[in-house]
Amino acid sequence: MIDRRAQLDSSVAVGAGAVIGPQVRIGPRTVVGPYAVIEGDTTIGSGNRVFQFASVGAEPQDLKYRGEPSRLIIGDDNRIREFTTIHRGTEGGGMVTRIGNDVLLMNYVHVAHDCSIGDHSIIANSTELAGHCVIEEWVVTAGMCGVHQFSRIGAHAIVAAGAKVAQDVPPYSMVAGDRARLVGVNATGLERRGFSAATIAALRAAFRTLFYGRRLRDEALRQVLAESGGIPEVRRLVEFIANSSRGVVGRERA
Repeated sequence: MIDRRAQLDSSVAVGAGAVIGPQVRIGPRTVVGPYAVIEGDTTIGSGNRVFQFASVGAEPQDLKYRGEPSRLIIGDDNRIREFTTIHRGTEGGGMVTRIGNDVLLMNYVHVAHDCSIGDHSIIANSTELAGHCVIEEWVVTAGMCGVHQFSRIGAHAIVAAGAKVAQDVPPYSMVAGDRARLVGVNATGLERRGFSAATIAALRAAFRTLFYGRRLRDEALRQVLAESGGIPEVRRLVEFIANSSRGVVGRERA
């Protein structure tokens, strides 16, 4: 059932029983599976695949939502698997939920209102993202993770299965547990993505200073910048921590 006002490229394929609403725009070579529902002011780019029974663009579950004309924007080459739910934005969060490019949302993932997911991220089965979460590029979450509203997960971080994230997760890190605690640098992931041995070593040194030393936060940040501030990844790590409003996930205390 495709509303006559929906705008679909001529190359879009739509499965039996799918429902596409009047404000939906879908780009070239996108495939919508059977019984998927796409509604609201939703823009989907090219080369995406929305699998059967996904719910894309529904109004948010935020009780403060009063029908404001919010949006969902999805980029290119994404895979939205079965029973995934993605909700539009709200007035309190900028009115937009965003999914980048080449993102995999596995079965039963929930992306709440006003979330932003960066390019090349993999969000595994039954991960739940509460409202206003920011997931930067190349993030991996394992299955059944829960992410608290307004939390950020930094670029190239990996979140272990079942982790409950209540604070910001630093970029390039590994976290695990309930509540999620720092495990260390995501060295294997960084190696696979072509980061140099020198960059990974600098990040390891920065993590030791920031999370395993005895200095106060601001003093530790200054030391890391003085020692390795010329490395872009180290600067990004420092800036992420300095700008965190929720505080960052720390290591497990002995």
